[in-house]
Amino acid sequence: MKPRLKLAATRTPSGSELVLYQHDRDFYIEVNGQDLMQSRQHESELELARLGCAHLAGRRGARVLVGGLGMGYTLRQTLDLLGPDAKVVVAELLPAVLEWNREYLGVLNNQPLNDPRVEVHSGDIVKLIAASKNQFDAILLDVDNGPRAMTDASNHRLYSYAGTVACHQALREQGCLAIWSAESSKDYEHLLVSCGFQVRRHRVPTHLGSKSDSRFVWVAATNPASLPPGGSEPRPPRKHVSKGSRGQSRGKR
Repeated sequence: MKPRLKLAATRTPSGSELVLYQHDRDFYIEVNGQDLMQSRQHESELELARLGCAHLAGRRGARVLVGGLGMGYTLRQTLDLLGPDAKVVVAELLPAVLEWNREYLGVLNNQPLNDPRVEVHSGDIVKLIAASKNQFDAILLDVDNGPRAMTDASNHRLYSYAGTVACHQALREQGCLAIWSAESSKDYEHLLVSCGFQVRRHRVPTHLGSKSDSRFVWVAATNPASLPPGGSEPRPPRKHVSKGSRGQSRGKR
């Protein structure tokens, strides 16, 4: 059996350790000893691009922001969906992840960073989005582990009210915001709605053929016609009921 090789390591701004491993033809990225992503399970990253760019079929000159490079699967799928005149900005906080993709991970997806349609932004995606009003036809976010940050605590800003409003303003009129998450979140769904979005929640498999292991992709747009088919509507918030009102409702029964 071939050993698991440690290829590289880096630290996030908040001090978490990110490590890249390889075992045979498979790659793994861990954060503080916990699995963050692996090359064998990437179907949900492909679905993020498919769902977030579904409204761009046949669109000329589309401009898309991919937040979080990971192992390059979302970027590769986005490029495959768009035309030759598209522009895809990929934003990655950690320079080391860009280096890993160029040196080790590019073989997984035919070196997507070398595509002439790609523009690389190394740095804070929140600042980039805030400075990009009415710039993108789609924003695809796979930053950290979704709204519940796992890698870097500062990523909470992206999924805050201010970060979500900035995403809203960075989209063009018919644009879509798509967000990958390891888990579902009523609170985040309601945040998207409060920021003026129509929202659909999609449960997607981690890999083809998987029925039990799944992730989530939210697609949000101001124009419901831009949303892809399927998905579920946001679940209603749980109403807070005081002790007094609970007693009254029982009495009415």
